[in-house]
Amino acid sequence: MPDAQRVSRSILLIEDDVDLCELMHDYFAEHGFSITAVHDGREGLARAIDGAFDLIILDVMLPGIDGFEVLRQLRKRSAAPVIMLTARTAEADRVSGLNAGADDYLPKPFGPDELLARIRAVLRRAGKGQPLPQEIEAGDVKLDAQTRQAWRRGELLELTALEFDILEILVRAAGRTVSRDELTGAIHQRPSTPYERSLDVHVSHLRKKLEKGGAVIRTIRGVGYRFAAEAEVAE
Repeated sequence: MPDAQRVSRSILLIEDDVDLCELMHDYFAEHGFSITAVHDGREGLARAIDGAFDLIILDVMLPGIDGFEVLRQLRKRSAAPVIMLTARTAEADRVSGLNAGADDYLPKPFGPDELLARIRAVLRRAGKGQPLPQEIEAGDVKLDAQTRQAWRRGELLELTALEFDILEILVRAAGRTVSRDELTGAIHQRPSTPYERSLDVHVSHLRKKLEKGGAVIRTIRGVGYRFAAEAEVAE
């Protein structure tokens, strides 16, 4: 039975099959859902990070950035519910999607009624979940993601917007090496290129603002960067 009497819930559909998007748009409109469709990974990530959607349906095979990478980048910024779609049926792919932070995983082809049931179930679970913390702390660095302010040892840091974005990603992943592709994908919604130096420049500026009395951002050669809660000597 249609859900027209319910308040419309917004869904971001990241799927490169335009015909499927049109079919899903018409079907879910009858059940109280508003569908916004985008057809490549980079644009999908940018729209998802905006945080204006109740749920995201994400295909694995996408041009630009694949669905697994979109999900990894999204999870650094958002706890928005995600259902992954894929033509791949291997168990390893399903496990990879769930481990990357998907709330559910549906293989193609699928029936619209099954997807509708899964959407409702995920939204119910999400209503009980907790959002990502707005205040983050690691070592002597503290961030407020809502006000976009950062402090070290209680001293307010003067950061550019990009420097704050980089620091937030690294602090949320404190102790884990974050690859260059992860950082570039999250900031610019695209992979890094072999000769790109802009990320290194931003990290260098950020490091200078942080490293009074010891290194905080450690360079892992050939891989990326790691935020060290305890002072380490940067390579």
